[in-house]
Amino acid sequence: MRPGIFLAFEGIDVSGKSTQARRVADLHDALFTFEPGDTPLGRELRHWVLDAATPMEPATEALMMLTDRSHHVRRVIEPALAAGRSVVTDRFFASTLAYQGYGRGVDLALLRAASELAIGACVPDLTILLDVPLEVVNERRSRDAKDRFEAEDLAFHQRVREGYLELAREDSWFVVDGSLGEPDVAAAIDERVAHLAW
Repeated sequence: MRPGIFLAFEGIDVSGKSTQARRVADLHDALFTFEPGDTPLGRELRHWVLDAATPMEPATEALMMLTDRSHHVRRVIEPALAAGRSVVTDRFFASTLAYQGYGRGVDLALLRAASELAIGACVPDLTILLDVPLEVVNERRSRDAKDRFEAEDLAFHQRVREGYLELAREDSWFVVDGSLGEPDVAAAIDERVAHLAW
């Protein structure tokens, strides 16, 4: 039995990545999963990491994300892939590099090393970045002061977006203009993923 396909969707909040990740998973009968929080342990970690009322240093935030990811890989992603099932995830290790690295200023080399420890050899076959200009983000999002990331200002989200674009260039991701209409975004993604060995 061949291992399944592993596909990761990335992007800043309100980019449409969650919608597209779920749609692609349904279309190809793949397991849809997400980070942080798609395990019982992950739900506890997600509560603390997103709670803006809980003071947290950037390094602590990063390590909590990596703890969730390590558990997620071993308990959800790797078993599914080993059983021959494809997996589509809404966020993976690039989110930590973008948010905690570019966004918060945590050392990228240290984050990369810690990410390698967290995920081992579990690397996506393809990463799809839905890129959305900050003007569009500002129109789409409703800031939630209780959510650590949604409460951040546009300057933070701009750093995250620029980080994502730099990572995409370095690692040859498939980048889609997330400001297009949903049918156009879906069509571009479907054309690219049709070439994968589902």
